[in-house]
Amino acid sequence: MSWPYGLSILLQLICLIHVVRSGRPYWWIIVIVIGSYLGVALYVLTQILPDLQNDPRARRAAKGLAKRIDPEKDLRALRDELARADTVQNRLRLGAEFLELGEAAEAEQVFRACLRGMHATDPDILLALARAQFAQDKAQDSHDTLRTLHSTNPDFKSTDGHLLYARTLEALSRNDEALAEYEVLDESFPGEEARVRKAQLLLKLARDGDARAVLERVVSRARIAPDFYKKAQKPWIDRAEQLLK
Repeated sequence: MSWPYGLSILLQLICLIHVVRSGRPYWWIIVIVIGSYLGVALYVLTQILPDLQNDPRARRAAKGLAKRIDPEKDLRALRDELARADTVQNRLRLGAEFLELGEAAEAEQVFRACLRGMHATDPDILLALARAQFAQDKAQDSHDTLRTLHSTNPDFKSTDGHLLYARTLEALSRNDEALAEYEVLDESFPGEEARVRKAQLLLKLARDGDARAVLERVVSRARIAPDFYKKAQKPWIDRAEQLLK
């Protein structure tokens, strides 16, 4: 069997499976089988590609692939957008992209520049600044920024910000205070990260039994959780299982 013929069979098989699973009219089977490459191309262009364009998972996968191929593509686009319109929103998007790329020092500069005028005490900007500082191992600066956030925005609530605050306390070796924050987050944080970090701190404090109890709850919860939750929390569930071993 020549490779062009084998490739044609493979592509036809893929399209036929898609026809059946997606509930397309069965006359597409005739088009694909008789048309060979032409039939496959017609089916892909008119049936599969439109589906992919409307599928959020496919769009995320395509974006992720593009990010791996050219990591700074979005960064260049955001810089161009900022040059066209120097707004706080565009600066925040640029700073977030710097942070995602691991350029925390650049992100800190961008976020700090946003803290002016009516945005001088904006809680979302202060939280972003604290994240950038913590990513540079500047725990004290991050802690101080979060304290400023709380004092200027006492009604602001953020579980992510609360977790970051607990982590700054731990990084500053204020372990009892950090543990108290993790205790609160154990019941309120929407995910397993806070619980696993609490267990890690308990292990550091030689409280192995308490740490095991927390980790066993994480694993037990994962067993009965829906698939989307298991997928989203996989790194922390895996970490809990490793620590239990």
